[in-house]
Amino acid sequence: MRLFRRSRKTEDVPDPRTAWPEQPVPEDAAAAAATFWEAWFALLPEVSAALGDREPHRVEHDLCTIVEALHPRLHFSLDRGHRAIYSLVLTGQEDPELRPYTDAWKAAAPPEDAIWEYHDSVPPVPDPSEVTVNLGETRIALADVRVTAKVDESAGRVDVTVFHPLIEELAPETRTTMTFLPLDATLGERVAAERLGKVELVTEAQDGQLTLLELREVVGGLGSPEPGNVGTPD
Repeated sequence: MRLFRRSRKTEDVPDPRTAWPEQPVPEDAAAAAATFWEAWFALLPEVSAALGDREPHRVEHDLCTIVEALHPRLHFSLDRGHRAIYSLVLTGQEDPELRPYTDAWKAAAPPEDAIWEYHDSVPPVPDPSEVTVNLGETRIALADVRVTAKVDESAGRVDVTVFHPLIEELAPETRTTMTFLPLDATLGERVAAERLGKVELVTEAQDGQLTLLELREVVGGLGSPEPGNVGTPD
């Protein structure tokens, strides 16, 4: 899944010595969400045509513009759906300051149908072991990812390490992606943020490693955290 931010044309880029202009944040999240959906339906014929031609980049700029009008720090993606043909995902990447905007967006969303489904956080994929991603010039099969899981039952959270046999081939700047992408694909962005504690990328195989689907079972079996033990991710 590819996440987009607003795409500016070359002629819109200011002199590099000029501070990037601060973009306004709507005060009324519900009104901004209503405006988004009006713009979405106006743009939908072009979106459908671009997806049908497998050229989603044709509508990237326009979609980035209407997402930015809802809140400039939101990300979005267009992807294949789980229940419908396509999905539209709008995410604040679990930033609590953005939750009112994604909540308002989801509340104002139209009913899902056979063509479109809508998500206010990145959902889990049905089977992460079937996913292969390109990180730089390296193809990473998530089926080869192994994790360890240290469960804190009282907190209802799990500390994990993440390992892949090709980790040494990745550039340093892509290793952070490799740390969190398999976890978000397995658990979904929201569950990963709520249920994972310390997350560490390791370069050597560890004892007691699990597959990603086994990690999903571990996290799914957690009970509610005890009062006073709810923390925030490291």
